[in-house]
Amino acid sequence: MNKEEVIIVGGGPCGLAAAIALQEKGIKALVIEKGNIVNAVYEFPTHQTFFSTSENLEIGDVPFVTENRKPTRNQALSYYREVVKRKNLRVNTFERVELIEKLAEQKFIVKTTKRDGKKMTYECENVVIATGYYDNPNYMNVPGEDLPKVMHYFKEAHPYFRTDVVIIGGKNSAVDAALELHKAGANSITVLYRGDSFSQSIKPWILPEFESLIRHGHVTMEFNAIVKEITEDAVYYTVNGEEKRIKNDFVFSMTGYKPDHAFLKKIGVGIEESTGRPLYNPETMETNVSGVFIAGVIAAGNNANEIFIENGRFHGTLIADYLERKCYPPVR
Repeated sequence: MNKEEVIIVGGGPCGLAAAIALQEKGIKALVIEKGNIVNAVYEFPTHQTFFSTSENLEIGDVPFVTENRKPTRNQALSYYREVVKRKNLRVNTFERVELIEKLAEQKFIVKTTKRDGKKMTYECENVVIATGYYDNPNYMNVPGEDLPKVMHYFKEAHPYFRTDVVIIGGKNSAVDAALELHKAGANSITVLYRGDSFSQSIKPWILPEFESLIRHGHVTMEFNAIVKEITEDAVYYTVNGEEKRIKNDFVFSMTGYKPDHAFLKKIGVGIEESTGRPLYNPETMETNVSGVFIAGVIAAGNNANEIFIENGRFHGTLIADYLERKCYPPVR
């Protein structure tokens, strides 16, 4: 059995920041990530430009220098790879955490599966959950949502040249997808949004371009649209009670994402029913389960817009400071 002081589940920016903060306190941490480092950033659209400036994405006091104020996805991937190398972080990639069990004493058993199917077991004193939410789309629970033509992630627009596309949602991911699909020459683009006006969260520098596409008939925008069913060749929906049908080849369901509550509950972490927030101390990031901490957007519960890389990156410092006080109190 492999023994560790701290295991961090999730190798995103906030998990890596926690590993650095612990390392700086002399506390050994192992990061276990089911994909490669910052896997959620990798899953972003290939053209993605961050809302945050590069300095607000920095971790471990490693400068993130870019020509433009707002970095691209590829620049971020390169930056975080460099951080892992410079800080010599211990990261087990392509290894999925299957189970975390708390023993009677202050010990945890963490069971994982590697890419080749090999099973691993670790024993550790503390666990940090930094799994984010990008793996868990919000489903509409309508017939046909599981068809192969329906996607919950948008990577790039090229495959949809000369196709009819429906986008469900009306926030940044939906607008970004519409803009890219238009550039790539989609035949028709229809955006179905349940809201009655443009979302306030849309990046201000892309909204004018999106509105222009609508005015010139390149994008059809349907507000107050409620999707009822998706079939192989159409989407059925209502607008203010009026039933409608639109022919299409592909559907992008850009309805947001949510944290994996089941994983937390199995460990014994309580979840607020109304907000989806785990029960934790904001001064230490420790949950109601002693020795289990959270870091990053998972602390926000259902409202993922509360926590981003730019503020979640500091959670690791709170955890490291607390563990230093707890495990290595000053000699008086």
